[in-house]
Amino acid sequence: MTDTTVPTDPLLAELLDLALEAGRRAGVLLRDGRPQDLSVARTKSSPIDVVTEMDIAAEKLITGFLAEHRPDDGFLGEEGASSAGTSGVRWVVDPLDGTVNYLYGLPTWAVSIAAERDGETVVGVVEAPMRSETYRAVRGGGAYLRAGGQGEWRRLAARPAPPLDQALVSTGFNYVQTVRAHQADVAQRLIPRLRDIRRSGSAAIDLSDVAAGRLDGYYERGLSPWDLAAGDLIAREAGALTGGRPGRAPSGELTLAASPGVFEPLQALLEEYGAWHD
Repeated sequence: MTDTTVPTDPLLAELLDLALEAGRRAGVLLRDGRPQDLSVARTKSSPIDVVTEMDIAAEKLITGFLAEHRPDDGFLGEEGASSAGTSGVRWVVDPLDGTVNYLYGLPTWAVSIAAERDGETVVGVVEAPMRSETYRAVRGGGAYLRAGGQGEWRRLAARPAPPLDQALVSTGFNYVQTVRAHQADVAQRLIPRLRDIRRSGSAAIDLSDVAAGRLDGYYERGLSPWDLAAGDLIAREAGALTGGRPGRAPSGELTLAASPGVFEPLQALLEEYGAWHD
């Protein structure tokens, strides 16, 4: 990275460097190590909420690498990594965000790694190997994108806010069928109020795309901490507003990120349409 983007806090600089390297290694494993006969290892909330052997392998790689360098840190990982730690730092890891895309050979998937210090997210990295893009942010230090796996970091800024009816907004759908039906109803009511709706299948990439100005907004119900921790910080550090229901932080109840000017009217519609409940 260039000198102007290095955090001045030595701990944050260390956490960022470790997150970037762990994300890079996991991205290489997932991109280059995907077997042709990739199959489902197990399911979670429903038969279509899947885990592959590569999710498990990537989380093992990430947690092993981070534990080697910072053995006293805690972990919270999608595929089961969980420990409290004693250092005040906890890593929140989604080793493969967009597993169904990955299973089908679609390119929209990412590795998401965040570091919390005393309960607050201070570092976020999203590695998108099939885009050859790395997104990263440090609390108070801005958000950056590096394309092509090398070269300079470009500082990110959310799009200038259009009128809501010209806003391009992304969302996601739960794997439980009854929940998906309500989410589809919310999306149907929103579509006439927006330019259009997109559905990528990766919360980490959607949040990063808000940061990069490729989307005006993103919302989803049912996310877990590992889905949103890194991407939420990246979006905020790029100047987007993030939250949940009015006055609440992003959570599994509702996560919303959008350009200022789009955020409040979109949040109001989501509240009116009941996007925060099943």
